Amino acid sequence: MTVLATACREALAGLTTTQPIGGLAVCGTSGTVLLVDAAGDPISPGLMYDDSRAVDDARRASEAGAAVWESLGHRMQPAWALPKLLWLLREYGEAARGARLAHQVDVVTRRLVGHDVPSDSSHALKTGYDLLHDAWPHEVMSALGVPMELLPDVVRSGARLGEVGRAGAEATGIREGTPVIAGMTDGCAAQLAAGALSEGSWNSVLGTTLALKGVASELIRDPLGAVYSHRAPDGGWLPGGASSVGAGVLSARFPGRDLKALELRAAQREPTDVLAYPLVSAGERFPFIAPRAEGFMLGEPDDESEHYAALLQGVAYVERLCFDHLDRLGAPIDGQLSLTGGATRSRYWCQLRADVLGRAVRLPEHAQAALGMAVLAASEGRSCSEVVAEMVHVREVIEPRPDRYGRFAEPYVRLVDELEQRGWLDPGVAEHARTRAAR
Repeated sequence: MTVLATACREALAGLTTTQPIGGLAVCGTSGTVLLVDAAGDPISPGLMYDDSRAVDDARRASEAGAAVWESLGHRMQPAWALPKLLWLLREYGEAARGARLAHQVDVVTRRLVGHDVPSDSSHALKTGYDLLHDAWPHEVMSALGVPMELLPDVVRSGARLGEVGRAGAEATGIREGTPVIAGMTDGCAAQLAAGALSEGSWNSVLGTTLALKGVASELIRDPLGAVYSHRAPDGGWLPGGASSVGAGVLSARFPGRDLKALELRAAQREPTDVLAYPLVSAGERFPFIAPRAEGFMLGEPDDESEHYAALLQGVAYVERLCFDHLDRLGAPIDGQLSLTGGATRSRYWCQLRADVLGRAVRLPEHAQAALGMAVLAASEGRSCSEVVAEMVHVREVIEPRPDRYGRFAEPYVRLVDELEQRGWLDPGVAEHARTRAAR
């Protein structure tokens, strides 16, 4: 919190406008949770969004809440917050008595306002919150041994939580009395920043890992559990999922290197003979669930440029497989596609992704999740779509190169085959991907 407060003061010191902040909302990584005491102080470490230690607890949660999760179109994954909560309760035992569950953003909003405030439904989804009934599923929590008093109150994203209190203002430099609005997860925040709010539109966030979020008028149900849906601020549903592949593999494999130079050489290897499944950390969440999946490389790279090219292409193939899985579920995927996240700093990688997907991609002028939270905060009493039209602008549209899409079909299908043979990818999804690739 000290670091966050310092960052706030430094950011405000650099503002040239004298107009006060009209409101704020906070986003965080989906599924990052911890236990706090009555004063809101941590009594456990935070378990991060990609922490998959709670495999057995996920199985328990899946069985206990099977009917609820099925109605919501998803199922519990080890990296989700409810299994991690069960793990924390078991691990901390007596020390957890009287504790409260806090999502990452709940710690921040409590400090800002100065007292306990509700969580938002976006962050609460992976903790088991029932978005269809806007309530915690009491019977499920009771069966799992989760005391209801441990769970926070929940409000819809976009609702007012309170105002910045005196202590919060002194710590951050944000004006006392500034409205604090219930936020969303970072993936949803990036979706707002990208302006992806019309049905069939999608935002693909590629940072350390990859996350896709789209818009559908009806709830998309995934019997395999890899796709889940948030509620949109204006109603409707935001289906999507979060993969464990991403740009984090580049910094891990090539620490301290000039990635631009590697990228220039990688552009000459399209497609590379080496096939990579570039997991950042063990376990996959989307487009399939495989807690014990590990990254792999088929073939031996001739040099660094081929290795680098294989990683870039591997991420693009997984992104394509995500859309094939969504298409199989009947999700609308033919609207505009925006790319956000740190990887958009590489125009070549954006072009490669457009080529592999065979569709145009839009690069927003400002794609940070912080902009999405500004959009949400500005939407109090207004339509999010209306605010997006005012605040979100497209920097560039990248068209796929017509001679490239076909080049990537064969290695893409090879990766699909390999994932299926390893028992991670559902055969029905694999067959659908192969059928679409053959068109």
